[in-house]
Amino acid sequence: MLRILVAFVGVVFMVSCDNSIVKTEFKGTNNGIWNKDSVMQFNFSGLDTIQKHNMFINVRNDNTFPYSNLFLIATLEYPNGETATDTLEYMMADPDGTWLGKGYGSVKENKLWYKENIVFPSSGVYTLRISQAMRKNGNVEGIINLEGITDVGFEIVKSNE
Repeated sequence: MLRILVAFVGVVFMVSCDNSIVKTEFKGTNNGIWNKDSVMQFNFSGLDTIQKHNMFINVRNDNTFPYSNLFLIATLEYPNGETATDTLEYMMADPDGTWLGKGYGSVKENKLWYKENIVFPSSGVYTLRISQAMRKNGNVEGIINLEGITDVGFEIVKSNE
């Protein structure tokens, strides 16, 4: 009986592994509050310089997130010092208020497209910086403390193309 259980667990483990994931990492916010000056920084290296990859920004939110969309500023710094900065907008909820993303309970995880079919042209350390850029309508100043974002991360997967 024990052998069957161990074999079953082994098969489940092998089937559930996703070999296309190259890198993934999360960082938590300060008790579910993301300050506008808090930049989430991720360093990564050891990437295939020929393979195409897809990059995602992963965001976990709970029911205290008061908006249906999310604005982010993402900067990708290459080993040679070049940078690419993007202002991004993502939908976090349907018009009826239903949260997008996956998860049970009050926390939903959103896998948001960032870069499609990107090739990391050189070896070395890459740095991804992500900050929130939320503003209230008609207000130039950003939202100082954005509630409801519990974790921010990134994921790099091998592209099928």
